[in-house]
This record gives sequence, C-alpha cells and structure tokens, in this order.
Amino acid sequence: MENQCFWYLENIELMGMMDKAKMMEAREKLELKKFKKGEYIYLPEEVSDKLYFITEGRVKIGNYSDGGKEITKTILNKGEIFGELSLIGEEQRRDFALAMEETGICIMTLEEMKMMMKSHSSISIFLMKIMGSRVLDMEQRLESLVFKDSRTRIIEYLIGLVNKRGQRVGYEMLVRKFLTHQEIANLTATSRQTVTTVLNQLRNKNILTFNRKRLLVRDMDLLSQEAKEIVE
Repeated sequence: MENQCFWYLENIELMGMMDKAKMMEAREKLELKKFKKGEYIYLPEEVSDKLYFITEGRVKIGNYSDGGKEITKTILNKGEIFGELSLIGEEQRRDFALAMEETGICIMTLEEMKMMMKSHSSISIFLMKIMGSRVLDMEQRLESLVFKDSRTRIIEYLIGLVNKRGQRVGYEMLVRKFLTHQEIANLTATSRQTVTTVLNQLRNKNILTFNRKRLLVRDMDLLSQEAKEIVE
C-alpha cells in the first residue's frame, strides 16, 4: 500500500520538487487508505492534523447549515489535495469530506508536511497557490450567487467544469463522471428541477448532450453565449 501511495506522489507536481533522498524519506511516512462510496473521510470538529491526496475516485467537501441542509463547497477528483487549511492554523475541521465513490486517499500528517516545507520552499509556494486558487473560486461563486440568476450560475458552472476537466474529442469537449443534477444544484445554490430544465434546454439547442456518466459539449462558444443571455 505504501509503495502504491509513493508511486502516485512521485508523479504529481509536489514530489517533483523534492530530491531523491527526501523522496525516499517521505516514502516511510505515507499511508494509503481506501474509502467506500458514502463514507466520510473526516467530519466537522474532528482534529485537523492531516493532508489528503486523492489517488482515485472523487471527494465532496461541504458542511451543514443550522437546519441540517447540506452545503457543497467543492467536488475534487484524482490528483487533487484537500485538508490544507490545517497548514494555516485550523485546529478542528469546519467541513466534512465524503467519498462519492470508491476512493483512494494518500495521507500525510501535518507535522510531516511542515518538515517537508521547511526543506523545500517550492512546496510551500505550490500549496499557497492551491489555497489561493480555492479562495478565488469561492469569491467567484459568492459574486455569482449575489449578482447572477440561477440559469447563468448553472451554465457558468458547466463552463468552468469543462475548462477544468474536459477532454477534447474532435471539435467537442468531453467530461467523464458527470455530476448528478442534485450535486450541480448544491454547487450552484439552485434546485435540482432548475438544473434539469437548463440542461434540457441546452440539449434541445444541440449545444450539449449528457447522461449519468458523461457530459459532451458540442460547441463551447454557443455555451458561453448562453451564459450571457437574459431569459424573460
């Protein structure tokens, strides 16, 4: 298990910043753990003392309102890192992390990561970029929530999803493991019914097609134009 975890980390940008000796040292400190679909990786108020690297699967980060409603902050995929707020003083988790499917997680303690950061300033910069990027994403989502209607929020989310995870197939863009309508609704502060309506409208215009396994955008320019339209 440790060897598999180390092999994975060798192939992401973080480990590319380390010399061979430090990589071998880190090898002894890694833990690979499997989580079943629907299993929590951590919950709010748990001690915040680890960082997590996704080796396979998907992870939902979110929390619950006072009324018990689930609030989805982000959905992360293979190759992404989470739990990084422990690096800036978070003592207890404020969010939950949930495996959306069978998921492999490589775990490193906060203490071990801090030691690596002391030896390699480039790792600190790398992690700062990740945290900065997520702050910007949250700011953009907040602005979208305040100033844009539900339809625009959904379409802009689709555009961002394609830009981040899409693969070019000829003139089209393919996103594998498409989200459910409820998951998109949670991410855009809309309703499942509204997401279904917007997706069906875009499919009827032949801008995209979708099912539970994938999203295929036929024309990104047309999709971008739809985000600018005001529906009466």
